[in-house]
Amino acid sequence: MTGYDCPICKNKGVTYFLENGYEKSRECKCMAIRRSIWNIKKSGLKNLLQKYTFDNFKAADEWQRDFKADAQRFVTDHNGKWFYAGGQVGAGKTHICTAIVQAFLKKGIAARYMLWRDEVVRLKAIVNDDEEYAKAINPLKTVPVLYIDDFFKTGDELDRYGNIVKKRPTQGDINVAFELLNYRYNNDQLVTIISSERTIEEILSCDEAVGSRIYQRTKDYCWVLTAPKAKNYRLM
Repeated sequence: MTGYDCPICKNKGVTYFLENGYEKSRECKCMAIRRSIWNIKKSGLKNLLQKYTFDNFKAADEWQRDFKADAQRFVTDHNGKWFYAGGQVGAGKTHICTAIVQAFLKKGIAARYMLWRDEVVRLKAIVNDDEEYAKAINPLKTVPVLYIDDFFKTGDELDRYGNIVKKRPTQGDINVAFELLNYRYNNDQLVTIISSERTIEEILSCDEAVGSRIYQRTKDYCWVLTAPKAKNYRLM
């Protein structure tokens, strides 16, 4: 086995012992470490995990300290709950959500990263191929920890008053979101983390069924970061 050098099992993954005169085997302690390493590679966050940690999060202001503390609390208080970070661009949403994922990975719990705007395009392209579609969406439905980044991300358009607004997600986007989130909503053991430029109210206006499920699960851990621009720490 590669990826971690274990002096106990010599990288075999098992250790042997005698019990009642019989040689038996058991999983080596290093397997928890190996699973964490494998999960990091599978998660799609390998490059971000080194940069986006709780320790590296700049928490100069009170709201940042509260944001970080809530995220850390969620790691041990997640049963039947989701974590939502929405609103203000550059306020550290992806940083905090990635740090949460890393905390779960360190526990040896599998996680996946889903960049919404990329993944939903792929899923919609194969939606009429039942076998391929199931192979693509089922791992996202069932993974113990799923982080959806930039949920319902769309381009901008002008409304009838000439204001710049976000385009509504398509019905295809909504169908994928409902199938994925409804499955996870119905299983309290599945951890879901969502970041988005939209507020919960905006998601509810896009689709009530999707928005209400997010609202119900994120009541305890829902952060919607809004202006002033001071909350955009990328500009500091």
